[in-house]
Amino acid sequence: MKKIVRFIRGADTLSVAEKVYSIAGFLAIVTTFLLVMSIQTVRLQTTYRHMHASSAEAAINVGRINALIYAIVMESRGIYISADRGALKPFADGLLRRNRELAEAVKAMEQTVGDDDAALFASFRQRIVQFIDFRRELVRRGVEISPAAAREWGDNDANRTLRNKLNSDLEALERIYRERARQADDLANENHYAAAYLFALGLAALLLAGLNVVVVRASVVGALAEITQATDRIADGDVKSQVPHLGRHDEIGHLARAVQHFRDAVARIFELEELELGTAQARDAAMTERDKFNDKYQAKKWQLSAAINSMPQGLIMLDAKAAVVAMNGNYRQIYNLAETIQAGSTLEEILQHRVTSGLFSGDITKFLAAVLDRIARREPATSEINLNDGRTIKIYERPMDGGGWVSVQEDVTEQRQRQRILERMERFLATIIENVAEGIIAKDARNLRYVFVNKAAEKMIGMSRSEIIGKTARELFSPETAELIERRDRQLLAQNQQLEPVVDVIDNPTRGRRVISARRVQIGGAGEESHTFVTMIEDRTETMVAAA
Repeated sequence: MKKIVRFIRGADTLSVAEKVYSIAGFLAIVTTFLLVMSIQTVRLQTTYRHMHASSAEAAINVGRINALIYAIVMESRGIYISADRGALKPFADGLLRRNRELAEAVKAMEQTVGDDDAALFASFRQRIVQFIDFRRELVRRGVEISPAAAREWGDNDANRTLRNKLNSDLEALERIYRERARQADDLANENHYAAAYLFALGLAALLLAGLNVVVVRASVVGALAEITQATDRIADGDVKSQVPHLGRHDEIGHLARAVQHFRDAVARIFELEELELGTAQARDAAMTERDKFNDKYQAKKWQLSAAINSMPQGLIMLDAKAAVVAMNGNYRQIYNLAETIQAGSTLEEILQHRVTSGLFSGDITKFLAAVLDRIARREPATSEINLNDGRTIKIYERPMDGGGWVSVQEDVTEQRQRQRILERMERFLATIIENVAEGIIAKDARNLRYVFVNKAAEKMIGMSRSEIIGKTARELFSPETAELIERRDRQLLAQNQQLEPVVDVIDNPTRGRRVISARRVQIGGAGEESHTFVTMIEDRTETMVAAA
């Protein structure tokens, strides 16, 4: 950032790569925002279409249902004023037909029900069913008994109350669908802003792309052409020519100075040729450099050997033909390898030794073919093997440059044993908790949501664990009972543990008023991820009733 600030102020301190990468980075950021805004625009547009269509369809359904209810009321009045059954028959047929149309309209309206109107629609649908059943009974009495009997059944306060409630439901649904249409309009406005942002981001991306072309053309292409011309002049023997762009601090400047060094080297060669210097000094210098490189090679080799042997895991390197390039002491110890097996031995010899020592019982030919196949395909692999002596070895295989293969092997016997013991203990504890007579409930202390209930607790509460887990007491019980439970939770939080049972009377939503005895304990602390309240419950209702 400091270099960019100095560059903006006029100091050309950025390299070509930094310029190009900076522009490319800004372009990537703009492109990312462009992608995010595009996705947001599509999401907003999809949500808008869905909300607009659902609100429009719902409003149409409300109007249709309102009209059908009015039509059914009109047909009912025709039944009331009919003098005999013959005059009543057309009104009865019309009312039954409208009844069927009303049922179909309500069923079609179910397709547009959302989270905002689900509860209201459920009660509305129940009243529609009552309304349809009431009118069907009205027709039956009018046809089978008399119009007077039908009028006596239909013209009463219960019928008018039901109609008033239906009208109230329709008005409430209309308000919900108007609010849904307003939200759809808000989404449309947001989509307009998103389109404007997309245009601005696209324009910014275009400007950055153009700027990248200008920078590359001005900083790279033209300068490289001038340096190429200088290089051609030097190659033709003009060692006095000037090399351009020596004052630049970027890669072009480095290249120009390298060309200048090349020019100076060519000039020195010409001088050596003119002075007819011998090659003895050059040969001695080359031998000295060779010795230096040899010393460096030996040092690197020693460092690599020390690093390999200090690894806590076993390591073996193979070439493309499964011959051993290197192995450390831990690998030899894992398979009890003899001292005769060294670098240069083959994997087949190692497998033969493992067969002899009882640590391998498979088919050597197939195993070796599989290893050679993995080396050829250069695909990393991870596996576990069980040795005949009971140990478990985890193997990580990776390809090496040049066609070789490296395998890191680790004895994980103790880890697997501890894992199996832990799994058995978890199953043991789960079995005990599920089958104890006391109800056991676990609750997350951070948000007071239930995270576990056993079978006994399910029976006491009268709900399945799928209905309980993830909810709070206020979502399951009455306000008074929920307040009591939360007060006990706060007391537990204050006094850490509650080992003595506390007897409370609660209103169970499914089993009525119950007398329970509860003991509570905390697991973990406020700053821990697993901070939990565990409650052990005993239902004493029957005991208290029997004692009374």
